[in-house]
Amino acid sequence: MDHGTAHARTPADVLDALDTTDGGLSADDARARLERDGPNELPSSPPDPAWLRLARHFNDVLIYVLLAAAVLKAALGEWVDFGVILTVAVVNAVIGFVQEGRAAKALEGLRDMLSLTAEARRDGDWVEVEAAELVVGDVVRLRSGDRIPADLRLVETNELRAEESGLTGESEPVDKRVDAVDDDAELGDRASMAYSGSLVAAGRGVGVVTATGADTQIGRISSMMDEADDRATPLERQIQRFSILLSKIILATAVFLMAFGWTVHDMEIALLLTAAVAFAVAAIPEGLPAVVTITLARGVRHMARRNAITRSLNAVETLGSVTVICSDKTGTLTRNEMTVQRIVTPARRYEVEGIGYEPRGQVRTDDRDADLGADPDLEALVRVNAAANDASLSEEDGAWQLLGEPTEGALVTLAAKVGIDTDGITRRGVVPFESEHKLMATLDELEDGSRWIHVKGAPDRILERCSGELRGDGSTGDLDVDTWSATVDELSDRGLRVLAAAQLAVDGDREELSLDTLQDLVFVGVVGILDPPRPEATEAVAEAKRAGIRVKMITGDHAGTATAIGREMGIIDPDDPASEGHADRAITGRELDEVDDEELRDIADRYDTFARVSPEHKLRLVRALQASGEVVAMTGDGVNDAPALRQADVGVAMGIKGTEATKEAASIVLADDNFATIERAVEEGRRTFDNIQKSIVFLLPTNGAQSLVLLTAVLFGLALPLEPVQILWVNLIAAITLSLALAFEPAEPDIMRRPPRPPDAGMVERSSIVLIVLASLLIGGATLGVYAFAGTQDLDGAQQQTIAVTMLAVGQIAYLFNCRNLRGTSLRPDRLFNNPVAWLSVGALLLLQALFVYVPVMHTLFGSAPIGGREWAITAAAAIAILLVVEVAKSLLVRRETAGSRPTGPG
Repeated sequence: MDHGTAHARTPADVLDALDTTDGGLSADDARARLERDGPNELPSSPPDPAWLRLARHFNDVLIYVLLAAAVLKAALGEWVDFGVILTVAVVNAVIGFVQEGRAAKALEGLRDMLSLTAEARRDGDWVEVEAAELVVGDVVRLRSGDRIPADLRLVETNELRAEESGLTGESEPVDKRVDAVDDDAELGDRASMAYSGSLVAAGRGVGVVTATGADTQIGRISSMMDEADDRATPLERQIQRFSILLSKIILATAVFLMAFGWTVHDMEIALLLTAAVAFAVAAIPEGLPAVVTITLARGVRHMARRNAITRSLNAVETLGSVTVICSDKTGTLTRNEMTVQRIVTPARRYEVEGIGYEPRGQVRTDDRDADLGADPDLEALVRVNAAANDASLSEEDGAWQLLGEPTEGALVTLAAKVGIDTDGITRRGVVPFESEHKLMATLDELEDGSRWIHVKGAPDRILERCSGELRGDGSTGDLDVDTWSATVDELSDRGLRVLAAAQLAVDGDREELSLDTLQDLVFVGVVGILDPPRPEATEAVAEAKRAGIRVKMITGDHAGTATAIGREMGIIDPDDPASEGHADRAITGRELDEVDDEELRDIADRYDTFARVSPEHKLRLVRALQASGEVVAMTGDGVNDAPALRQADVGVAMGIKGTEATKEAASIVLADDNFATIERAVEEGRRTFDNIQKSIVFLLPTNGAQSLVLLTAVLFGLALPLEPVQILWVNLIAAITLSLALAFEPAEPDIMRRPPRPPDAGMVERSSIVLIVLASLLIGGATLGVYAFAGTQDLDGAQQQTIAVTMLAVGQIAYLFNCRNLRGTSLRPDRLFNNPVAWLSVGALLLLQALFVYVPVMHTLFGSAPIGGREWAITAAAAIAILLVVEVAKSLLVRRETAGSRPTGPG
């Protein structure tokens, strides 16, 4: 039998198709099926060995060039150079290796959700068996609090309700029944099924196992997580493109240098090899991996302070690159705390303030606070809903906790807001809620000794049992069914869940209550209940839109609710120019099933709210957005979200209400389950990329200037102004001082008013390329200039090279301040002094360079020599000139870009 159709077949058909009976399997039959089908466990695959995972981190073009340079240095016996180059490559790989492995843990989190034991009928008796030993055809008994051990077709139910939010996204426990449902029913609408990993919220039931292990719905999610694409982050893709281009330029230039020096200047091969290696080492920004890693790590710490815990370094920058945020509704955009928002009685309408289970907020009508003495209609409705209720609230550590059903919790909270206390009400009888009659009724004795029947439930079921309605003066009038039906439709269209209430005064000695006696009730009104949006999330959605990021809501909830929440939060906003051409309603999973992948790309672009979706739908939507070139962040808290989180460029899990499987699949975990935290994390991600970009723009002229010096020397047949080990010295002290200072730069004021950068954009902008070339020429030219000047003075070769190295170091100090603000001047006081680390790094570099110049052991290691104050002053003057020239160039570039982006007038 196709277990995927069990929900649409009768229990008898399913039992027959599975070759079993309601008496269960025999022990021998169960053993044979276990050997045939395997245990009821999720499959696992052995992890890659550690050496292979470590080796992957050497798979980088620039690392290849560095390793080749290290091998050449070893061949030439220059072991200091060899050690420094090799250390840079190894440290970078180890850092990446330590960060790896998070995704593999996701399956372990899923396995933890499976039940350990189950009650199965074997040989006609109920016995406890290991959940892993359940087989298709086993008959299993369910009780309140049980974790469902396998996918079951229910054959008996008694007020059975299951909590399936982790699997379907449904915000409330769902009623279960035996009756078959439509063949094409969505997962959340298959009331005849109980799914593995879900919890029994209430009641009892019996079901026959239709699927185990990998064939269950949770098993299919596990398979989808394995099939999710491993996508490189935008930063990884950009660095890869940059590395390949730079490597080609470096190798081609190195070969040209050797050929030119050999054919034109007849240089020795050993000298040419040294020059080529020196050029390669000079041109490769070997400090870049460390700078990127440290900048990302600092971003991680900043995000942790903002309640966003990052499990992958690159996720920091990727979050700053997102163009679309796909968010779950329940608990992320909303509070996951049902709240009464509207009340309609026969006398008037009321609005209820406050959200969640905290009993704080006014009930208002006609621009005034409601008063129980002046509004007996309100008192009657609230009392009915509070009396026919089994939920309770308690305050723990300043937070209000619900014990019971979320909908009933909303009604208890309403009673507390208006000051109605049910402690004086004594329950004498009850008709419990069941899906067949969709109401709950209680027979209650009030403090004055009077007895009342209180009923709440589905409006249509309540109205059909009423003969009148409660007027504002307390009398009973004729029931207007049409008006109430229209009111219910109006509230439902707003996405509210509507409950009706009725009452009836009875004799003071009445003791019994049954469904049949619930007739001629007095209708007292309806309430509209909603899981309200978080206020801070609504503002965060608006802020994301201002930053050019589209927000899409993907939920397992009903289309009407999704549309209402989408409109209330501004996700669906026809008046927003950025939403032109977008649909003004939610689209359902059933509609998505009818389109192919090409059509889905168009739908994913036009629709911003998706309802009644399954894990497959979420995964397809993320892939469709990525196929359109979007960088996607996906949030979620349930097992059903895990595959889409794994597929997304950034997966964001909820830390409080999220499952362990979801947290392990995600790159970022929100400690406060709040969508607003995502928006703050995006800001931090953008700041992180800005600082990485500043570091690259800073590092490249360093390498460019060194390369220019060596290139000029070879082309003109001159002695090398810089030895390879001296180049490494400059690179080393700049990397551990000046480069790191840029990681501490604060965010630019306009950082959240810019659109996201295009996913295919380069590492640096065009204007920055101009700065890189200019700074390379200026620093390199200054270095050659002071080297040539030193040659005219009474200085030896070691002193000449020392002056050249010092010029490189001091020139980088000047250029550091240029790079601190790439979109404006860096010479304003508020910019000069808002990063103390920059000044500390300058002091550290000068101290290290002084050691290079004056400490004898450094003379031995690096071939340096002492220089005088005049030489220091010359290098400082040249550095100041570099600073001012680059600032002028920056100003001209900013003006040009501003003029180019300014709209032109007619004619």
